[in-house]
Amino acid sequence: MKDIFDPKVTQELIERIHQLKPESPALWGKMTVDQMLAHCSVAYEMAFTNKHPKPNPLMRLLLKTFVKKGVVNEVPYKKNLRTAPAFLIKERKNFEEEKSRLIKYLEHTLNLGRDHFEGKESLSFGPMTANEWNNLFYKHLDHHLTQFGV
Repeated sequence: MKDIFDPKVTQELIERIHQLKPESPALWGKMTVDQMLAHCSVAYEMAFTNKHPKPNPLMRLLLKTFVKKGVVNEVPYKKNLRTAPAFLIKERKNFEEEKSRLIKYLEHTLNLGRDHFEGKESLSFGPMTANEWNNLFYKHLDHHLTQFGV
């Protein structure tokens, strides 16, 4: 798994994002490219903002027990997996705004660095290692950039 805390990897991701166009078609799935960019920002919103509520204790236990491993391991996501409700983007978005917002989240993550994420609590999964955060961020973004052919 590539290291999102490596400036070269972050730059590679940003270059891939810059290859996207407002009319870029998905190779699978139902999202438009603008919705995908907004969807990818949700993981960062959950890490950096109070926009999303913390799941109740029972839901958190279920997420930690049954979902966490698949999110933070190094096994790539399969195509057309169902997504959590908080990640569903139903309306169209402004492509340039979403592109810029996602790039800012990537740069912010890089600037904070690996140490910031060691033991940082996830809304859904509780405290995680920096490596788990890396896998969550990188794997998800790589999956969706690949979905749009970049």
